[in-house]
Amino acid sequence: MSESPKPVKKVPIHLQSAQNRVYIRNGEIVNHDRSFKADVYIEDGIIKFVGPASEITIPGGVRTIDATGRLILPGGIDPHTHMQRPVGDTVAVDDFYRGTKAAVAGGTTMIIDCVLPKKHESLVEAYDKWRSWADPKVCCDYGLHVGITWWSKSVSEEVAILCKELGVNSLKMFMADKGVYMLNDSELLDVLEKIRSLNGVAMVHAENGEIIAKNTKNLLAEGIRGPEGHELSRQEEVEAEAVFRACTLAHQMKTPLYVAGVTSKSSAEILGRARRSGYCVFGETLARSIGLSMNGVRKSERIYFITSPPIRMSPETPRQLMKSLAYDDLQVTGSDNCTFNKSQKEAGSGDFTKIPNGVNGAEDRMSLMWEKGVHQGLLDPCRFVAVTSTNAAKIFNIYPQKGRIAVGSDADLVIWNPQATRTISKATHHHASDYNIFEGMTVHGVPECVLVRGRVSAENGVVRVAEGFGRFIPMAVRPPFVYDIIEGKVQPTEEPPQEEYHNGGLSKKFAELDIQIPAHEPISAMIAGNLPMPGEGSICSTPSNRGRVDGKRDLQESSFSISEELDNSGVRSSIKVKNPPGGKSSGFW
Repeated sequence: MSESPKPVKKVPIHLQSAQNRVYIRNGEIVNHDRSFKADVYIEDGIIKFVGPASEITIPGGVRTIDATGRLILPGGIDPHTHMQRPVGDTVAVDDFYRGTKAAVAGGTTMIIDCVLPKKHESLVEAYDKWRSWADPKVCCDYGLHVGITWWSKSVSEEVAILCKELGVNSLKMFMADKGVYMLNDSELLDVLEKIRSLNGVAMVHAENGEIIAKNTKNLLAEGIRGPEGHELSRQEEVEAEAVFRACTLAHQMKTPLYVAGVTSKSSAEILGRARRSGYCVFGETLARSIGLSMNGVRKSERIYFITSPPIRMSPETPRQLMKSLAYDDLQVTGSDNCTFNKSQKEAGSGDFTKIPNGVNGAEDRMSLMWEKGVHQGLLDPCRFVAVTSTNAAKIFNIYPQKGRIAVGSDADLVIWNPQATRTISKATHHHASDYNIFEGMTVHGVPECVLVRGRVSAENGVVRVAEGFGRFIPMAVRPPFVYDIIEGKVQPTEEPPQEEYHNGGLSKKFAELDIQIPAHEPISAMIAGNLPMPGEGSICSTPSNRGRVDGKRDLQESSFSISEELDNSGVRSSIKVKNPPGGKSSGFW
């Protein structure tokens, strides 16, 4: 059945152009909720028709692309990039031209970069600076998050200007980088409260900055100065503690929270527990954490892989994070693309605190997700679209303009060959950096043709983009996907009706996928140690078919308490956590 109300009529030949009129036929369209055979007609950068060939009259002067045996996907949306980012005395080598060119080459048709004001710098002036860098250079559309790196009355007023006038709906806070970007808990609460009053989305980089600062000081005093000191200063529990604290602070302020750059299993599990407890939280993991672990990286090369939070050492972490995407503990994948050359990294060879943080990922994110997710049987194509495009579009309120193939949506499309392979290499990538952390990795899933607002920008490995072709996309406040949860209209894990899904065959695969659906228990019980962490099991692939537990549980219900023992002088000497009879502490903390 056609999604277009009327066939497209013929237009005079002098108004026709193969550049802005494209017809894609014989492909399989994959949206986040269903896949189906259909043709797509594009005119002036907008999708005008989706349906069977019998229901459309094709005008002359149209470029026709045969997508037989291929998938037609919404263009990827990368919600986490740092193009042209200043870091200390250096600058990331992917500027907005090279970075977006690389993104387009890999099937991403929109990025959301992050404005990072310096301490005491005006947020609006920083926003203007980022716009002046990006507007003349971007090859695809882009949006902006803005970092809240300090807090005052003037900053609060500027946040309102950003949200009401400048097309920004997401503000990012840092719980790490003490003395540079980090906010304390009191400031976090004030920012969260302000964001909620404006119907915005709160973002957070979640690592405990106080612990990192203390660990760093001790490591340097012990003479540990090499890149190994980086992860030693910020191990998994340092991230997990901050993730739990961020969820708690946001929940208290009734503010929707987006946790950026989750790199560990424990952090993903905390987010899953929070969502099942009714918290309005969303989690993002990264291409680098899905694609590799530090276990396989030679010690002499590890300096080039330094980023925060770190790529974890355990070889099991990538698969565990992919499982979290499959059962909706995490919803989004980004790249955190912030590239440096080897010489820039080596400037910190004698002091790990001086290694500029960041790696590539914008170009390889889509193929890595297909290889590690769909090709290995952990995701279906619809879920792939959700976690690489649609969920980001919904969270940041640009759906269905972006993230969907439908009449009226922007013609950001990827014709995807799921069987083709490519080998990732610095010799062929489009980044400005002189190395690639995924060097030599062969991945299934290749974007054969990428259309940015209807313009063929990459085809069969050849990238043809123009500086400044991309536009700034304003992101309005109060995204329904987010605020319907805050306002109690839907549950955080509520699913669309089953009849919307036509992905076929997944029910037969449930038993084949070693993914366990975590128990429907409140996050407070897990943190108290009354519940085990989710373990290995056997069930299902995507939230579209995920097992559900009916009924609600009182979110205030908790069987643990904290008691203090005082010594003879009245000073607290210990804290005990009481478990129910027969209960067992998980020892997580």
